[in-house]
Amino acid sequence: MRQGKQKILNNDFNADKLKCCLKKVERDNVMHNPNFSSGPCSKRPLWRLDALQDAAVGRSHRSALGKQKIAKAITDTKKILEIPDDYLLGIFPGSDTGAFEAAMWSFLGPRPVTVLVWESFSEGWATDVTKQLKLNPTILRADYGNIPDLNAVDWNSDVVFVANGTTSGVKIPHWNWIPADRAGLSVCDATSAAFAMLIDWSKVDILAFSWQKCLGGEAAHGMLVLSPRALARMESYDPPWPLPKVFRMKKSGTVDKSIFDGDTINTPSMLCVEDYLDALKWAGEIGLKGLFDRSLANLKVIEDWVEKTDWIEFLAASKVIRSNTSVCLTVTSEKVKAMPKEGRAKFLKTIAGALDKSNVAHDINSYKDAPPGFRFWCGPTIEPADVRTALAELEKIYQQKISEL
Repeated sequence: MRQGKQKILNNDFNADKLKCCLKKVERDNVMHNPNFSSGPCSKRPLWRLDALQDAAVGRSHRSALGKQKIAKAITDTKKILEIPDDYLLGIFPGSDTGAFEAAMWSFLGPRPVTVLVWESFSEGWATDVTKQLKLNPTILRADYGNIPDLNAVDWNSDVVFVANGTTSGVKIPHWNWIPADRAGLSVCDATSAAFAMLIDWSKVDILAFSWQKCLGGEAAHGMLVLSPRALARMESYDPPWPLPKVFRMKKSGTVDKSIFDGDTINTPSMLCVEDYLDALKWAGEIGLKGLFDRSLANLKVIEDWVEKTDWIEFLAASKVIRSNTSVCLTVTSEKVKAMPKEGRAKFLKTIAGALDKSNVAHDINSYKDAPPGFRFWCGPTIEPADVRTALAELEKIYQQKISEL
């Protein structure tokens, strides 16, 4: 990076001109960010590659420098998310998926298991508990756009659920359905909720998320939060099945707390660690409520547009369960609804493709297993002005395409 800049200056490129170019890039980024992917998600506003210039590349993650950076990532995360001091937080390989699988394979088994399913990722957790761990769980299901009856959950069992359905745009309405005196553990996948939605830590025993969602970090690194109740379970229970190395959290029969101090099970990317530290610095300056407010402001833009637009609606059946991060939309036009599902999906993909090609909105197709529609990431790293620009173009392209039918 520095060598490249020096080369430009040595070739008589005016330094003031370089600064002007960089400022123009910043202005362009402020004017419009077309990245609406639901993972990996958009970088923070004004992010640039030079945010990584202090990365400990080429250094061991077990060096003093490497350990310091990893430990800071853990402590800063705990501080921003207001995770209680007696909860542990560790970095795991495989993004949220890896962290959550480590939790299920390590903790489930001594009690019955209930899995709440209302979108594709929770369906995946139910499949793994059933077919891989062979625990014969109780599965409470709801169709896309809805949520199971939370009052029907038996808390004598360990309960596996997502805080926010990334592929359906449906979140849990609150945390009050989880009793304080529960016998089982609450095991929560919060990858598209952490840093954008309130988490009641008193109702959480195990929770996983990743760097790549609400803070716009890079993929492949997951975070796992363990409460004192979860730690007590780990101390008293050893699963009957073999555990891969990357899932093992015990050493000599007890919890290996060094993992949660930054001595990771395997090697993390120090480049990604630096990027996450940059995201945490940005998030810390805004504060947790500020992050919530940014995401809710993006949702409000879409709510206002949907309210005045007669051909589209939220996939979520009610406002109380409507996600403010992974906002999923369904087309209600009779002409589109009359199409066979495959034809409808193809038609809507041509619209999303047009927005992608025009560099106005990338990656807004609904998830491959979800009903055909559109999905906009509205996490804290997105700006309301960018949502407005994308929606205006979506309206324009839709009207063009529908008139051609």
